[in-house]
Amino acid sequence: MSDVPEVPPEVGAPVVTPVRVVIAVCLFAPFVALLWVGSYAKTDPVFIGIPFFYWYQMLWVLISTALTMTAYKLWQRDQRTRHGGNR
Repeated sequence: MSDVPEVPPEVGAPVVTPVRVVIAVCLFAPFVALLWVGSYAKTDPVFIGIPFFYWYQMLWVLISTALTMTAYKLWQRDQRTRHGGNR
């Protein structure tokens, strides 16, 4: 037998909810978009003289910021509802 006390499932078990799935997608999307280099390793179309390879990455900086902020706000709301609004 082990010395580790058992935690009741309703206390310590992680809960997968639709909100948490959206949070995960928001945080995972930039990795997929930027690690798949073959999808944007080209020069055309050029935007104000900047090749596609560069402006695509710069655009993802802004998109990643918005997605991270969205994930954070959703996480805060999820935690408030989970803890009964005490925060």
